[in-house]
Amino acid sequence: MSAGWFRRRFLPGGPLPEPRPAGPRSSPVPYHRPRFLRGSGSSPSATDASRRPDPRPVRSPARSRTLPWNAGYAEIINAEKSEFNEDQAACGKLCIRRCEFGTAEDQEWLTVCPEAFLTGHYWALFDGHGGPAAAILAANTLHSCLRRQLEAVVEGMMGTQPPMHLSGRCVCSSDPHFVEEKGIRAEDLVIGALESAFQECDDVIGRELEASGQVGGCTALVAVSLQGKLYVANAGDSRAILVRRDEIRVLSSEFTPETERQRIQQLAFIYPELLAGEFTRLEFPRRLKGDDLGQKVLFRDHHMNGWSYKQVEKSDLKYPLIHGQGRQARLLGTLAVSRGLGDHQLRVLDTNIQLKPFLLSIPQVTVLDVDQLALEEEDVVVMATDGLWDVLSNEQVARLVRSFLTGNREDPHRFSELAKMLIHNTQGKDDGATGEGQVSYDDVSVFVIPLHSQDQGSGGH
Repeated sequence: MSAGWFRRRFLPGGPLPEPRPAGPRSSPVPYHRPRFLRGSGSSPSATDASRRPDPRPVRSPARSRTLPWNAGYAEIINAEKSEFNEDQAACGKLCIRRCEFGTAEDQEWLTVCPEAFLTGHYWALFDGHGGPAAAILAANTLHSCLRRQLEAVVEGMMGTQPPMHLSGRCVCSSDPHFVEEKGIRAEDLVIGALESAFQECDDVIGRELEASGQVGGCTALVAVSLQGKLYVANAGDSRAILVRRDEIRVLSSEFTPETERQRIQQLAFIYPELLAGEFTRLEFPRRLKGDDLGQKVLFRDHHMNGWSYKQVEKSDLKYPLIHGQGRQARLLGTLAVSRGLGDHQLRVLDTNIQLKPFLLSIPQVTVLDVDQLALEEEDVVVMATDGLWDVLSNEQVARLVRSFLTGNREDPHRFSELAKMLIHNTQGKDDGATGEGQVSYDDVSVFVIPLHSQDQGSGGH
């Protein structure tokens, strides 16, 4: 997409963008909703959603379909921002096989146990940008990448400290001291597996989209339960929080243009050709105008957390890479709709500036030691895409969760009902529990994961 497109799309006063085509562009995978929504009974097809009297129905799994841990799920499509829901979701059981070194000369991994050696559970949300293709690919791919990465380290995960050599040999007498000195724990192997899985999935999506001539991308928010711990990996601006009776704990670190500002500016500093002469990497409190020429104004560059002053030159009047602040900050000059923020693999195609249009390669991972919590029945993790958090704060969501679960203890489907209720509170109902009547026009997808009954309702798909 060209710089002109970004001016029309994001800058006030410009012409409106041309209407989108009636359907998605040719995609490496067909458009569909998550498999666990089949039979939900409220599933408009992609082509007739905009013609229904209610084009934004809230959908959740059929009551006969149980998700892992009896988790709840609900989703709603955007208010005609795009023809298709660009969010995707996946969940299920991870069956991790035990592997050992073989006796062959090439020392390849050989599967010695056909049955599952270790099991875990997996929930994931993907928010597509520039179309649903990357999110669908990620929903179909990331769990397989994660299983492979975990199988490669599962032997090392079984002890308190991972051994230096999985073969069991002690090549160096200082190996145990070395591992202890580094403070490497079993959970570090899971974190490494998650990071490697994101990278592997990133490569898969890249090949598929390039082969089909597509651009686009997605964010990813993943929760994995393994060995009594919940690992939450995030790349993008979705969010996960733990809600307890007296506690709200944020479980994910959000990637936004503002949080990624310095990294993006540094890349533009190292590779100025990526700006194609149309943008400035410098950040100013507002878009500069011709009247600012020669004035000293506040600015900051890639090496700065604070601010300083500089005399405005003509080059400073170019479009800024980063515009706005907080969750509303946007990237101008990079393909913002592709992943919501910049990455280290920007590239120039003719006069267009694009970024690597896939997942963010390096997730931020938070570990929740569930076994160490004195869990109560209403303790849940809420995972949602940014459409929810743009309207509701952590405190508002927690208040809604506590109120709903306290009054619905006997409903076996209460967690999906809770997910639906959270979405209803983003639809501008003045009589809603928040009393604010705000509307989210984005796609919204919500998982509610109960922590108390971990060993029950462990079905997967």
